[in-house]
Amino acid sequence: MELIETYKITVLVIGLIGLLAFIQLAVIDIASIKAKHIPGHPIPANHNTFLFRASRALANTNESVAIFILFVAFALLSSANPQWLNIGSSVYLLGRMGHMIFYYLNFKLLRSIAFAISLMGLLTMFIAGIVAWF
Repeated sequence: MELIETYKITVLVIGLIGLLAFIQLAVIDIASIKAKHIPGHPIPANHNTFLFRASRALANTNESVAIFILFVAFALLSSANPQWLNIGSSVYLLGRMGHMIFYYLNFKLLRSIAFAISLMGLLTMFIAGIVAWF
């Protein structure tokens, strides 16, 4: 399909974001088993424990992925500039990957910077879509 070819990088990023979420889910499952966490019970809020940081990394991805999907759909349906959409989605992916790694390692400042980078990627995607209307 011509549409897919034009936005090939963004389509790839959709798959890679899915893989990233899958990895985060596997990591938290393994961390839960190692910590002997009782399934269904809340994870105590403690940034000093890997289990909490892993659960927050996945939760934060879940919180932003819906916006990512909506902005991809909006930009595609608006015939947005492919270069800008592909750049924005790639920046979002890199920000999410950095956020996950820095959250796991408990590097708070770098985690926040990576989160801001992912937000910049989302904003770029939205701008690519809205500009197509003018």
